[in-house]
Amino acid sequence: MVDYHAANNQSSAGGVQTYMEQENDWDRDLLLDPAWEKQQRKTFTAWCNSHLRKAGTQIENIEEDFRDGLKLMLLLEVISGERLPKPERGKMRVHKINNVNKALDFIASKGVKLVSIGAEEIVDGNAKMTLGMIWTIILRFAIQDISVEETSAKEGLLLWCQRKTAPYKNVNVQNFHISWKDGLAFNALIHRHRPDLINYDGLRKDDPVTNLNNAFEVAEKYLDIPKMLDAEDIVGTLRPDEKAIMTYVSCFYHAFSGAQKAETAANRICKVLAVNQENEKMMEDYEKLASDLLEWIRRTIPWLENRTQEKTVNDMQAKQEDFRDYRCVHKPPKVQEKCQLEISFNTLQTKLRLSNRPAFMPSEGRMVSDINGAWHTLEGAEKGYEEWILSEIRRLERLEHLAEKFHQKAAIHESWTDGKEAMLTQKDYETSTLSEVKALLRKHEAFESDLAAHQDRVEQIAAIAQELNELDYYDSASVNARCQKICDQWDILGALTQSRKESLERTEKQLESIDELYLEYAKRAAPFNNWMEGAMEDLQDMFIVHNIDEIQGLITAHEQFKSTLAEANKEREAIQAIQAEVQKIAQSNGIKLSGANPYTTITPESIDSKWEKAMDMVPQRDTALQGELNKQNSNDTLRAKFATQANTVGAYIQAKMEEIGRISIEMNGTLEDQLTSLREYQQNIVSYTPEINTLEGYHQLIQEALIFDNQYTPYTMEHLRVGWEQLLTTIARTINEVENQILTRDAKGISQEQLYEYRASFNHFDKKRSGQMVSDDFRALLISTGNSLGDSEFARIMGIVDPNGSGAVTFQAFIDFMSRETTDTDTADQVIASFKILAADKNFITADELRRELPPDQAEYCIARMAPYTGPDAIPGALDYMSFSTALYGESDL
Repeated sequence: MVDYHAANNQSSAGGVQTYMEQENDWDRDLLLDPAWEKQQRKTFTAWCNSHLRKAGTQIENIEEDFRDGLKLMLLLEVISGERLPKPERGKMRVHKINNVNKALDFIASKGVKLVSIGAEEIVDGNAKMTLGMIWTIILRFAIQDISVEETSAKEGLLLWCQRKTAPYKNVNVQNFHISWKDGLAFNALIHRHRPDLINYDGLRKDDPVTNLNNAFEVAEKYLDIPKMLDAEDIVGTLRPDEKAIMTYVSCFYHAFSGAQKAETAANRICKVLAVNQENEKMMEDYEKLASDLLEWIRRTIPWLENRTQEKTVNDMQAKQEDFRDYRCVHKPPKVQEKCQLEISFNTLQTKLRLSNRPAFMPSEGRMVSDINGAWHTLEGAEKGYEEWILSEIRRLERLEHLAEKFHQKAAIHESWTDGKEAMLTQKDYETSTLSEVKALLRKHEAFESDLAAHQDRVEQIAAIAQELNELDYYDSASVNARCQKICDQWDILGALTQSRKESLERTEKQLESIDELYLEYAKRAAPFNNWMEGAMEDLQDMFIVHNIDEIQGLITAHEQFKSTLAEANKEREAIQAIQAEVQKIAQSNGIKLSGANPYTTITPESIDSKWEKAMDMVPQRDTALQGELNKQNSNDTLRAKFATQANTVGAYIQAKMEEIGRISIEMNGTLEDQLTSLREYQQNIVSYTPEINTLEGYHQLIQEALIFDNQYTPYTMEHLRVGWEQLLTTIARTINEVENQILTRDAKGISQEQLYEYRASFNHFDKKRSGQMVSDDFRALLISTGNSLGDSEFARIMGIVDPNGSGAVTFQAFIDFMSRETTDTDTADQVIASFKILAADKNFITADELRRELPPDQAEYCIARMAPYTGPDAIPGALDYMSFSTALYGESDL
């Protein structure tokens, strides 16, 4: 047979006919099954009569009454509401075929694909073809326009049935045949919309005939749905006819279409409220995280600003260890929280823009800029605290060295002055002979020489005490007291020395004899003895150095000292020769010496003993200096290791920062490919962390070795830490920008090609390759996209893309603007219209209506936030849904 309507299918709209594609494979041979054919005859006849009776007619035999095409055309006019061409009233076959063709042409004009159905078969009374034609009409005019949650036609009708019958026990609608045999599904549909018509709890699953008859009779009596099947037709068949059931169920759908509109309105409100609740949750999470981070910063800064001084190096090193623990343990999680805070803020703002909501403004003091400001203050305090710790350690080391040196010199001086006051105050010269007086005078002259030699030590003691005071030594009081005692005693000794000298000089005129050799011995022994004591002090002197140059200076000075030992030894031998000469003269002249040299207490034995001690100290000093040299060489090695690693890490961070800058501008491929590449790039950077840890290890060794400078590298650990944190934060921000672009693309329906075009246009006008552009470049970009902009329109657009007035437009702001201008979103007017449907066209809504139409949590959400309605038609409990809807979109306060 020739397909009469094949040509008409060429011009049919492709989108309209797609709902029929699932029916194209309809096996018309199935109609040969007597039970199914019987069910279809009854159902289709009843369905046709339900519409034809509106025109005052009906059919009795479906294949006979449509043969002349007249009632077929009338049926199409009734169900479509349109006028068909005037039918031909002749009785000849050609007149009938022409009428049927007019009906088929009208069906085809509605985008329906009629497969193998021709006018001749209908005119000839072909039951199979007639039933197929009626089923096609039912699909197009009764089922196609059914739409439930983005599904349509058969799937939409099935989903509608499932949603409506879900709360009912023993009902599980999965298809349009077996699921309806027991009749409970029909009764559940009626009860869901008209619970006053059905006693559902009185129905039994094991009595399908009663159930079916009850539903059919109630539907015919109260819902104006004609009885299209008999209960026995369904129960007596193993598998009821799907098309008959669909036709019957579609009548129920259209009967309850008003309720369906309310459900659609409720779904719209649920969707809007769900978005609002999710955004509020993200806002609460941001506020809590920001508060916690700011509180941690607030608690930490006073600790970092605490400058309480400690008394010892060990106490300060304990503080340094606490600071290192803060850096390595406590701070890193907060760095991650700060990064996550910025990501959450950006994501929330993107979601608000996509849902046409006003931008989120955190509580006062919790803006991202406030967090960054507090973080900057924290890092400043952190840097100052570390510098203070190091300077305090240096100061305390210097103090401990000076204090030990002070007490050492004070002890030597006090030992020397012991008994000197008693010696200077004695009156021995009053009963002495001339020779004895002369001896006393010479002895006093030697003492004056010794006293003058000790003047330098007293000045050193005073200078050290002064320096300890200037460096705020914790035990300055005892140092000052001891120093004052030494100075007071020194003044007394000076006065007593002058007084005794004057007394001896008065007596000198009466005394003539003096032993020149003893005098010469005393004069030479005293400075030599003082030199030896000074040399031993220097050999025992503690030293503290920080580099190789300083220790080399000490070694050079020590070598110079050793070079004078030969000359000093000659002086010692000369002094000893004087004493030997005294012994020789005494022996040669038979003189009996009275004992010790009357002019000095320095004996040859003491000179030799001190000389031996000094000579023993020389190699000990050599060993100490060599050990310090080895230590400084080791420290220099540590400097070199740290410098090598620091130079490598510094160059790596700088290179990666430059790469990220280029990647953010030059990325190709889909956004998902870019996101994958960026995450792999981020993982590559994170894998570099062991190198940072190695550098931290070197830095710890350097601090433990008290190394305070490094000439091999310009980098400091603080500089590299900041650079590393900036690198991690920058790659995380770049990833977040791509995620937000994906979110924008998916939410706004922007294609990948559009995003490429937006990116290419933005990069072309981003002349500085900075990821943002000034207003003049942005105007040029908008003009290139075909926009003709006046000053007021451009000012409006800049207010959208640059709400803070920074004068720069980012790529994210650009695509947000383009998506906003080209897509549609829910509006306050749409939400108000949805609430009006739920409220049955009233200007207010009640709590009971909200609880009946919305899920429990969202109904209570609305009730808690809606203000009482105060209009002239208000009733008790009336709620104002209009102000609530506008508040959702930021047009007034909720």
